[in-house]
Amino acid sequence: MKTNSISRRHFFYKTAGYGMTGGLLTNLAGEQLNHQTVFADETSQTKTSGARTGNLIGVSTYSFWHFLEEKVPIEKCINLAAKFGFDAVEILEVQMINKDLKTIAAIKRQTSSLGLFLCGLSTHQTFLTPDKKIRQENIDKTRQSIELAHNLGIPTIRVNTGRWGTSKDFDELMKNRGIEPPLAGYKDEDGFPWVIESFQKLVPFAEEAGVVMGLENHWGLGSTPAGVLKIVNAVDSPYLQVTADTGNFLENYYEKFEKLIPQTILVQAKTYYGGGKWYSLEIDYDKIAAILQKYNYRGFISLEFEGNENPEIAVPKSLAMLRSKFKFKT
Repeated sequence: MKTNSISRRHFFYKTAGYGMTGGLLTNLAGEQLNHQTVFADETSQTKTSGARTGNLIGVSTYSFWHFLEEKVPIEKCINLAAKFGFDAVEILEVQMINKDLKTIAAIKRQTSSLGLFLCGLSTHQTFLTPDKKIRQENIDKTRQSIELAHNLGIPTIRVNTGRWGTSKDFDELMKNRGIEPPLAGYKDEDGFPWVIESFQKLVPFAEEAGVVMGLENHWGLGSTPAGVLKIVNAVDSPYLQVTADTGNFLENYYEKFEKLIPQTILVQAKTYYGGGKWYSLEIDYDKIAAILQKYNYRGFISLEFEGNENPEIAVPKSLAMLRSKFKFKT
């Protein structure tokens, strides 16, 4: 693996620092503490100790772009995040114009000078194909994403199962509520071994880099909590966990969302001011916050604004709302 000059040991110490301050890794399988006791002791002292009282809130650079033809530079998104008062930034990888070491160093210097964490890297891949060559190409692509996260000092990346690709385009997929038929001659169950095997091949590399993959409840085989957890549990590694998105279950979403939280390392929170780009959900963030409190989730909340309102108005409005909701137990 090609990395920068940061040693593996130094990277793990650095990642541990993120975990201590941002709480990203508190839900990793097999490493959970007795949160009830620890947090009860901690929150009883917050009024006198000055300890933070809620989750750190980040913003995805996607919130400022929405896949328009002209990319909004990552550097501009970082400046806006600091201006609006966020704690962190989640980078959408396809939004990056350059990924060379000079750019990486500049992004790290910029976020550090502004007092911001880099809390996640949102990536794209597809393993939902019978073509072994395509799966390997996507494994290699994801390895590069893991290396990019390592070099940026980001402790977790969002990953997907991918889609069958039988929809004409994303608009058609959204019109069909994220459901698309498998390729002719196949069924969804055929895809699980391909996806599981692909992530199994990636786990050793992720472990070496100190980067946790978070499988999102997205489209394809990740459209249901059962699908997400079937893959995560089959791979059975602390380096493949869950990225839980509040806006990707279109019905019964509180019940479905809750099933993911025990294995969640990052929460992506959708807002739709001005009406959604593809759809809008009336998400009750008091209920979402109660679910996270139930499981003592201490990690980052990353805003994904997906509405039609001007982001420079809607994004700070979203932050104010999220700040008011995500408080730790008292």
